[in-house]
Amino acid sequence: MVHFYGLLTLQREPVPLKSISVSVSIYEFVADVSATLNYENAEKVPLEAVFLFPMDEDSAVYSFEALVDGKKIVAELQDKMKARTNYEKAISQGHQAFLLEEDSSSRDIFSCNVGNLQPGSKASVTLKYVQELPLETDGALRFVLPAVLNPRYQFSGSSKDSCLNVKTPIVPVEDLPYTLSMVATIDSKHGIEKVQSNCPLSPTEYLGEDKASAQVSLAAGHKFDRDVELLIYYSEVHTPSVVLEMEMPKMKPGRLMGDPSAMVSFYPNIPEDQPSNTCGEFVFLMDRSGSMQSPMSSQDTSQLRIQAAKETLILLLKSLPMGCYFNIYGFGSSYEAYFPKSVKYTQQTMEEALGRVKLMQADLGGTEILAPLQNIYRGPSIPGHPLQLFVFTDGEVTDTFSVIKEVRINRQKHRCFSFGIGEGASTSLIKGIARASGGTSEFITGKDRMQSKALRTLKRSLQPVVEDVSLSWHLPPGLSAKMLSPEQTVIFRGQRLIIYAQLTGRMPAAETTGKVCLKYTLQGKTFEDKATFLLQPKPDVNFTIHRLAAKSLLQTKDMGLRETPASDKKDALNLSLESGVISSFTAFIAINKELNKPVQGPLAHRDIPRPMLLGASTPLKIRCRSGFRKALPSDRPPSASQPIRRVMCCEAVSFQVDNYSLCGLINHKDRHSPGFGENHLVQLIYHQNANGSWDLNEDLAKVLGVSLEEITAAHPAELVDSSGWATILAVIWLHGNGKDLKCEWELLERKAMAWMRVHAGSTMPLVVKAAITFLKSSVDPAIFAF
Repeated sequence: MVHFYGLLTLQREPVPLKSISVSVSIYEFVADVSATLNYENAEKVPLEAVFLFPMDEDSAVYSFEALVDGKKIVAELQDKMKARTNYEKAISQGHQAFLLEEDSSSRDIFSCNVGNLQPGSKASVTLKYVQELPLETDGALRFVLPAVLNPRYQFSGSSKDSCLNVKTPIVPVEDLPYTLSMVATIDSKHGIEKVQSNCPLSPTEYLGEDKASAQVSLAAGHKFDRDVELLIYYSEVHTPSVVLEMEMPKMKPGRLMGDPSAMVSFYPNIPEDQPSNTCGEFVFLMDRSGSMQSPMSSQDTSQLRIQAAKETLILLLKSLPMGCYFNIYGFGSSYEAYFPKSVKYTQQTMEEALGRVKLMQADLGGTEILAPLQNIYRGPSIPGHPLQLFVFTDGEVTDTFSVIKEVRINRQKHRCFSFGIGEGASTSLIKGIARASGGTSEFITGKDRMQSKALRTLKRSLQPVVEDVSLSWHLPPGLSAKMLSPEQTVIFRGQRLIIYAQLTGRMPAAETTGKVCLKYTLQGKTFEDKATFLLQPKPDVNFTIHRLAAKSLLQTKDMGLRETPASDKKDALNLSLESGVISSFTAFIAINKELNKPVQGPLAHRDIPRPMLLGASTPLKIRCRSGFRKALPSDRPPSASQPIRRVMCCEAVSFQVDNYSLCGLINHKDRHSPGFGENHLVQLIYHQNANGSWDLNEDLAKVLGVSLEEITAAHPAELVDSSGWATILAVIWLHGNGKDLKCEWELLERKAMAWMRVHAGSTMPLVVKAAITFLKSSVDPAIFAF
């Protein structure tokens, strides 16, 4: 009898990947990450392992190296086709080889090949990358270590090079045979107030009395059931800043790496205003693929994505301004539009749309977003109503670059606001389509509410347009700034602006300062933000600013192997090779030529298990490169001379499914009421009219918790009609019972207020007083701003 020990797949095969260790160094708004994958071949045959893992779209990967039995091998960045050829050649000659490359269809999936790992041998591969940290609405910096790689839907026209059809064995999450550890060091001259996470952490350790440096660690036992997220709160994040970085030694001036680089950070203090009177065409494109039937989060009990989507659409529909135009699309393998073309927002069209939202299901199969986008863009523009497109998807698509290209082609006619739903949504897709059109992107994970983020974005889209955006530099004679970032044409309130520039010419003597100014116009008024800085570039062994600048440039030129225009391909390749930042056209390769054991025969193809997904019925797909090597028949054992290929996927989601829905309109029982008001909140909002008013009826009485007879008896008919009375009662209830979710109903409440001022006029103070007394509410009458 054969006994098996150690880490095994369901086919009783040892797993070569043992652990992943990550070191994160965060300074101000930038993270420098080093991730090490530790392999060990416990078998008696040489093998080849392929590990697939997610990476944030904004990550600039600049280093790859291997440590094999104590020997360090540093990889070289090469043209991707050349690197693949060299890898295959090295393996066939019996050398050890390592290959790191982006997926051909998306910038947020990477593959790492470890070739010809000998029996009993250990190998560690380390990749390093830098990235900007986005700023959340509450002032937190958000760092995410992607640990979930969702299945990417493969349609008939998908790239064959991506190969998403491999099915992996399923095991309980606690049996996943590789582990993750992470240590993060944080430094900020502004002081660190606190660090929060969606995962268990060690207590925050401050490394000085001024709280300018801190360290946290991921608690042991993390099993890839969610992305690891850190929320970092500094004492001050809104101060403009400029960081100068010294050029790379021996590089020729005039090249990106041969001159100092600047990273400029602005946080424009754009005043908040009432939504603009300018209406628009609002199109909501909602994912209805099968994956939307999954829970929003792997943590605790969680609402299904499709249920959250229904509630979000209800809130959006109720918050639209009168006089605008709108439409709703659902998409999957096919797509459906609620109306043949966008319709004017009226009581009738709103009610018709709400009726369809109530019946909406995750029943449209796969995730093909390109066709509905093309249909939307083909529609005629509505004069005076600029198109605002809201895209909601869990991002599980394969044609990422094709979608981004389509959005970019149509960028002059619209803005796209995108939302990534759940763990593992494609950052390449979500960020890419927003960037291409001058919109914004949001990710909804953990305990985030889709409803809150969508309504904040709608509010942002309704704000008056910031115009005439310009950036000017004031530098000593002989020194000039060359912009590396795309021209900024849109600025939103609450948005941080990061700009990269290359300083060319003669650097002046010490203590000389420069100044950069950001100017913009809002409703005819000019605003200006300034930042003064010392012209003393600082050395950085990792050339962080240069590489972030290179990544920013690559994102404008690199649209993948198939979609990048010929005019940009050469520029993208040269920029990638010069800066050392990986792209669609390059790959890192390292070869250990000291090992010289010839390989005979094809490689077997074996799969590494993934965690069991509770409530998920769709098999997960991961990527392998077709044509790389033949797979042995499953019933044919490999010979000792035949290396074995393992395919590992760093993706795991463990969900606790629960049918609770905030929306009482959706047919699920409230099993564990999370607090008075939430279930009734959506019911109240559902019954609001398009003009902002409410009708006095049994539906309203049920939400208020009183009888219709009592409401009618208390109605001051001599002051206001029944709709006015009902509307004031509804608004007071919102403030008294839904204040924690104010960001979700703020816009529709403004509509109600505007309607009441016209409808009730001078009698409003008396009506409000009567309503507060009737409801026995503690709400301050000042909210009505008489």
